[in-house]
Amino acid sequence: MAPYSKIFLVGFMGSGKTTVGKKLASRLGWSFMDLDERIESGAGMKITEIFSEKGEPYFRKLEYDVLRNIEESETVVSTGGGTPCSDDNMEYMLNSGLTIYLKMTPSQLKGRLLKSSRERPLIKNVGIRELEGFIEKKLLEREKWYCRAELTFERSCSDLSDLEELVRKRIM
Repeated sequence: MAPYSKIFLVGFMGSGKTTVGKKLASRLGWSFMDLDERIESGAGMKITEIFSEKGEPYFRKLEYDVLRNIEESETVVSTGGGTPCSDDNMEYMLNSGLTIYLKMTPSQLKGRLLKSSRERPLIKNVGIRELEGFIEKKLLEREKWYCRAELTFERSCSDLSDLEELVRKRIM
């Protein structure tokens, strides 16, 4: 059996965890799971609704439980941007699979997030002018968790083939 049966993608919202995760899973012949989609499915509510109706602490509890109940093996898991920063989630992921930080700059993230800001609870009320500053501040808070990942993949200067090669060396 391979030393890893799960790969956890971590990084800021908009860093492409879902897109990269689906492509990486396909290339590896593994399955893909989006943690937020699994939470939404179990709760019967969208993430934005959970945040607005039940609050972030309730969401984080759901996230904690769903993360620890992933039974599928050979699975690439796209986590939420705040997943590694809550409870001992990063520690859990480090002990349960290969962790990869998808790293992007605040300006790159801003460009990507402008298209989907209404669907993201943490930035839906942040103005366009304030967005990059908000991202910089939040990224600074979260990067201490993201940087604990075993691999860091610079989205701006790397190709998915590079990531696939690094992952294959680790999982085979």
